[in-house]
Amino acid sequence: MPELPEVETIANGVHRRIHGDTIRSAWLSSFKQPFKTPPDAMASALAGRRIDRVRRVGKHIVFDLANPRSRKAHSNQAQWLVHLGMTGRLLVSVPEVPLPPHTHAILHLASGRELRFVDPRRFGRLALVHDFAGPGHEPLTISRDEFAALFRGRKLTIKAALLNQSLLHGVGNIYADESLFRARIRPTCPAGRLTRPRLDRLRDALRSVLRAAIRAGGSSVSDYVDADGSEGFFQIQHCVYGRQGEPCRVCGTPIRRIVLAGRGTHFCPHCQH
Repeated sequence: MPELPEVETIANGVHRRIHGDTIRSAWLSSFKQPFKTPPDAMASALAGRRIDRVRRVGKHIVFDLANPRSRKAHSNQAQWLVHLGMTGRLLVSVPEVPLPPHTHAILHLASGRELRFVDPRRFGRLALVHDFAGPGHEPLTISRDEFAALFRGRKLTIKAALLNQSLLHGVGNIYADESLFRARIRPTCPAGRLTRPRLDRLRDALRSVLRAAIRAGGSSVSDYVDADGSEGFFQIQHCVYGRQGEPCRVCGTPIRRIVLAGRGTHFCPHCQH
């Protein structure tokens, strides 16, 4: 599933290409799985809206939409919410390019381009919402005090806590593993027993890893591509994720993989304690 850096990369790429454009019409497939809002209602509401901004909130992509035909402020407040699920993609294209298989939504834009939502496994979701803020705290802007307070008294492991979207939205398996390695914290440590200095170190590591991954365009380890269909390349900087059995880049100890909170978890048994 795309995590914060991948979703940020896609949102920024889509924004650069289509912000300010107007949705002339919307086509939605007959599969019900991707739609949290009824397709007919969604298509009707999207038509005529101007795309003012495309941004990331957690693992969601939010389209801030305006209604240029209305003078009422409350009529301008609408958002199209896209969750990519496991295999979802947003592609900006021209109509002449053949539609990829498993295309479930097309926004026809006034510029003549199209925004296509493609999702082979249909775990993604599309919805119309208002004032979406996400389920948890934003990892890139959370303060040290707020970060430490999230884990106070919690008995679950720190890896499970990092994956809890109601605490920190946007963090997934890859960046939880990578940030714990850089903070030198074993993923099995109980979250509530970590000292304040170790939590401060983890917050700094998490923010550093996420920003580096955004600069690299995310990690392409499965189906992820950006709005142009291009892969990211942060995977070449992974220190532990997907490197089980390979030597640690710091100490040479083989990287271990265990299953924790139902997820494959990678760590160095020497560097992380």
